[in-house]
Amino acid sequence: MVVELSFQEQTRTLIDDLKAICANYGLGNDGNEFKIITQAFLYKFLNDQFASAVKKTDPHIAKADKWEEVLTSMEGEQYEMLLLRLPAGVAHLKPVHFIGYLFNNQNQKDFAKIFDDTLIDIASSNTDVFSIKTEGGAKVVLFDRVSNFIADESKKDDFCRAIINKLVAFSFEHIFSKGFDFYATIFEYLIKDYNSNSGGKYAEYYTPHAVARIMAAVLVPVEQRGKVNNVSCYDPSAGSGTLLMNVAHAIGESRCSIYTQDISQKSSNLLRLNLILNGLVHSIPNVIQGNTILHPYHKEGSHLKQFDYIVSNPPFKLDFSDYRNDLDTKANEDRFFAGIPKIKAKDKDKMEIYQLFLQHIITSLKPTGKAAVVVPTGFITAQSGIDKKIREHLVNNKMLAGVVSMPSNIFATTGTNVSIIFIDATNKDKVVLIDASSLGKKVKDGKNQKTVLTPAEEQQITEAFNQKQAHEDFSVVVSYEDIINKNYSLSAGQYFDVKIEYVDITPEEFAAKMQGYTQNLDNLFKQSHELEEEIKKQLAGLKYDY
Repeated sequence: MVVELSFQEQTRTLIDDLKAICANYGLGNDGNEFKIITQAFLYKFLNDQFASAVKKTDPHIAKADKWEEVLTSMEGEQYEMLLLRLPAGVAHLKPVHFIGYLFNNQNQKDFAKIFDDTLIDIASSNTDVFSIKTEGGAKVVLFDRVSNFIADESKKDDFCRAIINKLVAFSFEHIFSKGFDFYATIFEYLIKDYNSNSGGKYAEYYTPHAVARIMAAVLVPVEQRGKVNNVSCYDPSAGSGTLLMNVAHAIGESRCSIYTQDISQKSSNLLRLNLILNGLVHSIPNVIQGNTILHPYHKEGSHLKQFDYIVSNPPFKLDFSDYRNDLDTKANEDRFFAGIPKIKAKDKDKMEIYQLFLQHIITSLKPTGKAAVVVPTGFITAQSGIDKKIREHLVNNKMLAGVVSMPSNIFATTGTNVSIIFIDATNKDKVVLIDASSLGKKVKDGKNQKTVLTPAEEQQITEAFNQKQAHEDFSVVVSYEDIINKNYSLSAGQYFDVKIEYVDITPEEFAAKMQGYTQNLDNLFKQSHELEEEIKKQLAGLKYDY
């Protein structure tokens, strides 16, 4: 535990130091700051991961005092054979790519160019493994020319020297055996200043871990873990991948493949970093930057590809009026079976795009698949329109596992109440509805207030759901017919029993209470009659004035 804390402290210090360098060179809170921070961090991670992997592959290298010198002295063919023996997902580096090499050559003329050329060469050498794609098929490589973000040519070399001197300070090597929770903490700290949705039209970079854990625990219950294998997991509005990382960890990172699409380049790059940290490099080619609703990328032939698991926290409302009519085609009839929101005369930014994402998800799910989607709580009770039609589809086709209505402010950035819809076409029996709105503790998060669930409360939700337990004023287990009879409402509160309290009293006490009620009513009736007469008198006194 001491080692982990020490490493986390060192890592946070490194991230803070890189931010300080950016601030010193006029890039603090600049739009490009996150690119510099994440790419420098990623270069460090890949370099140390490579060092760790070659030492495990070749004991001779592991025993050497200076492993870089051993690799530098290798013949070309010998070096290539070593690279072929490395585990999948480890970047293939040349000796000139090592941080130590750059550190030793930092006094060379035009060091910024040497630094940038190194990053570009690493990206080029590993393009098939680490590149994400746009919806048009163009590859987005791993690194940019970092010094290009410095406008003053005279400061570029010093800027790159400052970075390399921070990267050489300590090694990540001893932590590559750590698991998901460890890297989740590091990733969260790394992106904490960049996890707003300012970078893209509908990029949501970060979903609260409580929501992600509950979704993963329901989709992949404990008893199924280690038994699920060779499955696909999809998020059509992936952001930085919090939901997918939790589900992949529940399944087992080596047992699943991740597929994503998101319109934001920024979020797609953060997702790539998240996949690298969490041992999901094999899924990077499935990361697509593009508009899921207008141009869905993942297909099999002319049809949408279908997946085993889908998780999503899509944007709720967004102005998509510029391409709304392009969606209204015969080809999209099955995909948007409940309809496409109309363009609003006013407040176009309040167009309900989540309705399109939810329909897209339902269409993209295998017949045996499971999905969990965050929606505004108003969706579960709306009595008309597209919301109602989607609920009717889920109920009439018996493909609903249940709904969890979350506490208000579970997302610090929005006051919208949210619910999680769990979809499962294999569930032909009972449906679980949970009202968790009273759980959690409200805490201050910057200028906002958010609700935080305890681990015990998370477990309370997942146990009630997975075991289909009914608890007073918390959860109900209902049939599809019950839901139809309630006009397709998915609100747990509408199914709770109405409680009537009975009090033991004597016949005399009952008679006295009834007499009191009668007298009270007589007085009210008398007052009403007097008021009625007064009104009539006032009306009779009114005269027409010429």
